[in-house]
Amino acid sequence: MESPSEGAGKHWILSLAALGVVFGDIGTSPLYAFKLIFHPRYGIPLTAENIIGGVSAVFWALTIIVTVKYVTIVMRLDNRGEGGIMALMTLALEATKGRDSLRKFVIGAGICGAALFFGDAVITPAISVLSAIEGLEIGSRMLKPFILPISVGVLLGLFFMQRFGIEAVGKLFGPITAIWFLILLIIGASWVIKNPAVLHAINPLHALKFLSGHGIASFWILGAVLLVFTGGEALYTDMGHFGRRPIRIAWLGLVLPALMLNYMGQGALLMLEPSSVDNPFYRMYPNWALYPIIVLATAATCIASQACIAGTFSLAKQGIQLGLLPRLAIHHTSSELAGQIYMPGVNFILMIAVLMVTLTFGSSMHLASAYGVSVSGAMLITSCIAAVVYRYSLKYNLAVCILGGTFFVVIDFAFFTSNLAKIGHGGWFSVSLAAFIAMLMITWRSGRQAVNYYLQSKDYKLAPYLNSLFKKPPLRVPGTAIFLSTNQVNVPHALIYNLKHNSVLHEKNLFLTVTAVNVPKVMLKNRVIISKLREGCFRLILRYGYMEHPDVERTLQRLNKLHLLDIDPAKASFFICRYNIFPVTGGYSKMANWRERIFAAMVRNSSSAIEYYRIPANRTVEVQENIMI
Repeated sequence: MESPSEGAGKHWILSLAALGVVFGDIGTSPLYAFKLIFHPRYGIPLTAENIIGGVSAVFWALTIIVTVKYVTIVMRLDNRGEGGIMALMTLALEATKGRDSLRKFVIGAGICGAALFFGDAVITPAISVLSAIEGLEIGSRMLKPFILPISVGVLLGLFFMQRFGIEAVGKLFGPITAIWFLILLIIGASWVIKNPAVLHAINPLHALKFLSGHGIASFWILGAVLLVFTGGEALYTDMGHFGRRPIRIAWLGLVLPALMLNYMGQGALLMLEPSSVDNPFYRMYPNWALYPIIVLATAATCIASQACIAGTFSLAKQGIQLGLLPRLAIHHTSSELAGQIYMPGVNFILMIAVLMVTLTFGSSMHLASAYGVSVSGAMLITSCIAAVVYRYSLKYNLAVCILGGTFFVVIDFAFFTSNLAKIGHGGWFSVSLAAFIAMLMITWRSGRQAVNYYLQSKDYKLAPYLNSLFKKPPLRVPGTAIFLSTNQVNVPHALIYNLKHNSVLHEKNLFLTVTAVNVPKVMLKNRVIISKLREGCFRLILRYGYMEHPDVERTLQRLNKLHLLDIDPAKASFFICRYNIFPVTGGYSKMANWRERIFAAMVRNSSSAIEYYRIPANRTVEVQENIMI
């Protein structure tokens, strides 16, 4: 049994590890967020009252959105320990069975939330790295022309290293980020001591007065305040990697105090030296510390960007398992940590998009004008789905769910609408990207439904088919054949083609269906369902969670060793059917023709079943079938 001291020590170790993964994004926001509140575009005078009001808005935004909403409320909603928009969506779907309209809303909201995350993932690495490198300009104006090339070089290196994995250097992420937060805390506290008047910002009335006293500019300022808690969603998303308690310990014990004091320190600096508004973060440091801080900031932003990229890989993998994205190549970069993966296609597309926005916008100030639409949209969706889960899964009182949900939805909606003003200043890019990805996911889901309708109209039920077949059995040959099928009830088309062309049936036949279930991971005892159909014919269903990667051959080997399956997978032959999609007028699809063509292209370019399910290619027979949708 684990002693209390051992348990506490384990939580502290996990909290340290979480610093580099969970809090990288929100931890680098002080580099650029506070200065944007007093952007010249808004015309807010740098008076002591306004500065205290700005700090107060930041203080209470971090308190209400991150501490209350995510740390206290949303993080209770784990799906077998896992968090994130996909986990929340599957929880809501489990709780709303029989409520078709509500389920459609949940699926639509979940798809939009995932798409918005992808849109956000394009801007986060760019703005983080640019804001760190821009500190060079504080040291010398002559270095300004080198900021963009250095940033591009750092980003290229970051994406290039993905294929090799970060297991070796990943152990340093936690300690480096811990040092980063300690420095944020110390430098912020030093300026608060110099000007303790900034502590008046704790009074929420200053925030309310600041956000309501500048006319239409107050609305735009709200969009700038949002930047202080970008990355707050990561506390929930990464809950499955570190656990609820270690993340809460890290947030309340170090991250929140460091962020609060640093933003207060920037406010204290501006009250004493209003000319520092161009970059209050770096202006807080003495000249001798500037370049070491730039190096540390660059390391911190690279860690934040790495966490964002890894999160994109993880979300794409979950989308594949839940049937929202086509199969894509997935490589594991660690022999010990199953969650460390590399997806070459996603990495390449993300790299091109990140470099495009970096070169197009050129500075963190310009990028900040485009940042926030995706973040605020994703947070609004989280509030809506969380209210559904609290009502239908946790069975909270309807009035409580309506009042609580309305409170956070109104706040999130205010942030979201204030950020809509950024669409004309570059926000269109992340919104357009999110809309495109959402369209792809909806198209893939609708296309798969059309394919299933087609197959159902052509398919035979497996059990009656075998009964009919065994009345005049074909020639039986030694060996084992494993037929993959997308449907556990119907006849695998590969079997039909094998009988048609070879007129033989193997001594042992396994009809295998791989299914994804709405839980993160499935234990081996719950993974396998075996049933005997006829002599030498068995139906096998392998169930995988949406956080897992199917490995058919390895699972079959384990079943054989445990004597749950009387076949030798190393000697079996696999038979699979690959479908070629052809859009036709009046077919099974209800999509527009252009979407049918996109679906056909997605099918053609998806990873093969051999690669995705990890089936030995040298023992696999693949047949192709044309499907008209």
